[in-house]
Amino acid sequence: MTQLETLIEEIPKYQPGADLDVLARAYRFSAASHQGQQRASGEPYLSHPLEVANLLVDFKMDVITVTAGLLHDVLEDTAATKADLEREFGGEIAELVDGVTKIGKLAFSSREERQAENFRKMLVAMARDLRVLMIKLADRLQVKAELEDLALRSLSPGDYVDLQKRVAKRRLEREADINQVIAILQRKLAEVGIDSQIRGRPKHFYSIWKKMHDQGREFDEIYDLTAVRVIIASVRDCYGALGVIHSLWKPVPGRFKDFIAMPKVNMYQSLHTTVIGPKGDPVEIQIRTREMHRIAEEGIAAHWLYKERKAGKDKLDESLVWLRQLIETQQDTKDPREFMDTVRVDLFPDEVYVFTPKGDVKALPEGATPLDFAYAVHTKVGEHCVGAKVNAKLVPLRYTLRQGDIVEIVTSPNQHPSRDWLKIVKSTRARAKINQWIKVEERARSIELGRELFEREARKYRLNPTALLGGEEIKRAAADFGFAGPDDLMAAVGYGKSSVHQVLNKLAPNALLETPEKPKPSATRPAPVDGVRIRGVDDLLVRFARCCNPLPGDPIVGFITRGRGLTVHARDCLTVAKSVLDRERLIDVEWDVEEPGKRPVRIAVYIGKDRPGLLSEITGAISARNGNITKAEVTVTDDRRGINNFVVEVADLRQLQDIMAAIRDVRDVINVERVRGL
Repeated sequence: MTQLETLIEEIPKYQPGADLDVLARAYRFSAASHQGQQRASGEPYLSHPLEVANLLVDFKMDVITVTAGLLHDVLEDTAATKADLEREFGGEIAELVDGVTKIGKLAFSSREERQAENFRKMLVAMARDLRVLMIKLADRLQVKAELEDLALRSLSPGDYVDLQKRVAKRRLEREADINQVIAILQRKLAEVGIDSQIRGRPKHFYSIWKKMHDQGREFDEIYDLTAVRVIIASVRDCYGALGVIHSLWKPVPGRFKDFIAMPKVNMYQSLHTTVIGPKGDPVEIQIRTREMHRIAEEGIAAHWLYKERKAGKDKLDESLVWLRQLIETQQDTKDPREFMDTVRVDLFPDEVYVFTPKGDVKALPEGATPLDFAYAVHTKVGEHCVGAKVNAKLVPLRYTLRQGDIVEIVTSPNQHPSRDWLKIVKSTRARAKINQWIKVEERARSIELGRELFEREARKYRLNPTALLGGEEIKRAAADFGFAGPDDLMAAVGYGKSSVHQVLNKLAPNALLETPEKPKPSATRPAPVDGVRIRGVDDLLVRFARCCNPLPGDPIVGFITRGRGLTVHARDCLTVAKSVLDRERLIDVEWDVEEPGKRPVRIAVYIGKDRPGLLSEITGAISARNGNITKAEVTVTDDRRGINNFVVEVADLRQLQDIMAAIRDVRDVINVERVRGL
């Protein structure tokens, strides 16, 4: 029987009434398209699409998905087009094939960028139709365990043969013991009314070898060479079975894991325990429901499709919240390599499980902070987070959460994200939401700066900027420059992407023919602007970056826009360090403050125990160092702990450091931090 005949015979067994003619037509189309092509092994190319289709049948996928599997390489490796597929097989199949197809005709700066964009495209396609993922899995991951064992045999033949002998010997030695465990367990579970299916579970050679080498463990120390898996009807019975097992055999300390109460990110659920069996050997036992077993064996995608066939295809299951969040992230991240960096955090996390005060579990990456937790609860909670209580004790935002922590977030309506938060958070969601907020804020600031630059330049040519910005001409000018409206045009001016002169020339071309009013000649040495001296440049509109809020004494750098505006950043500002800014427009600047003015800075004071007079002592410490408090926010919790946020006017970094040192000397003050941004 040919492979095609096998497909045609198997599909009706689980999908009665399937259109098998489309499968035959797809086979002929794929064979004709790949005619003359060969795999690296020398086999005809068609052998691969047929194997993919066979695996999709093993997954019990519908005939549409199996057909797309037969065709999945024609767009990438043949002259066939998406239009050809739509014409021959309809839009649904064409979209599935297109979702799997790599991007082969676009120019990328690197191999990594191409791979990242391919991955992004596949995720977007998955969000539209999860069957894309099933085809991709069949295409690439179908024989992972088998390939790993074969690779080990080829790369380390000595280790493989030795392991093969030891596993075979161990299996013969323990087979009777495992059967005894299964028989005892089945009898005891039946006695308490728990219906179960119990079976042994062999481990692949590569998995054993990797555990021995990576963890430095001896062969006899690997407990799950042959584990026992118990499949039960309900979650309640899972915990009941666990009690029975622990009453029969002594559990090994530290070897119990509850992935039912706290599932893995991929939605894997099971109870894992290791016990000392009747013969004195460790036995690993996994306990799960039939639904959990389906997810573990076939994956969350197959589980979702199983449910989808019953309930329709209107929306994604709650199990795919991670995928929805990932798609949301990719919409805000334009650089494919940056997107891949964020995905890696979620794909390969070492997780920490923490709890809300109501007992809800939040899974976060290892090293996560209260800010990550706040954004996991809700975006608005994250944006207004000023502090947190962990296990009823107040902690700073940089605190590293630990397994089992109970976290409560303290918020303030006056708090907003800053770029410094990007140094603190570990989760993809928190980082994406902070970046999104910063982009919105930067746009607002850019519009404001663009208007100021425009007004300043317009007045040089004796033009009325208010009339120009309020008329219909500015709307037409924005459209001519390719912008949606005047605000977008002013934002581009503020960013330095568009020239003020270009805009003015569009609005009043004749006015620019006149000689602009010349500024007064500068002295030999350019005068400092707002306490900042710019080497070789003068007459600039100077602003201090709100993301880092530099003070005299901080190392600084200037970022000059094409509209002649300049923003001063601290050199350790994340905006500069991460190369967010165009480095060609960074210039050297230095402080020039013979008679320094006062600049506002925010500080956070963490209180261990509130008491009468404490606030007075803190404000007294600030005043004693000539700091002027312009704003204060005091938050005290029920257990008398608190966070006090102050905005203080200081002359320079040294004065700020003196003030912070004085506050730290106040009794019951835990910590003092400078908060970047205002």
